[in-house]
Amino acid sequence: MHLLINIDVYDLDAALTFYTRAFGLHLGRRLGGDAVELLGGPAPLYLLHKPEGSIGAGDQARAYARHWTPLHLDVVVEDLDAALASALAAGARQEGEPRRASWGRIVQLSDPFGHGWCLLQFLGRGYDEIAD
Repeated sequence: MHLLINIDVYDLDAALTFYTRAFGLHLGRRLGGDAVELLGGPAPLYLLHKPEGSIGAGDQARAYARHWTPLHLDVVVEDLDAALASALAAGARQEGEPRRASWGRIVQLSDPFGHGWCLLQFLGRGYDEIAD
């Protein structure tokens, strides 16, 4: 299995700037005028230019206000505070204070395109702290 991550955005250049600054990714390739490939994570991330109001899944118009979806991505980092500072400087919005659990620390964010993200810093044995 090979995993690709696709993210719809209304402004490709702004998204490229955000994701490279917020998460330390770098440009792999430009794929025509409506997509870019970002590398540097465990899976390639593709930013897809999709205008606001264009039709997405289930005949719903795309909207880029903050929205909830049952799928979001977590970015595992070594230093939560430093990663949070980088993401905020790049334009992310913090949604609540960082929280601590037995497995580590987490903070919720949204990107400038309304997508939810979490930054995770594993501590101790990470999720093994709570595994059966």
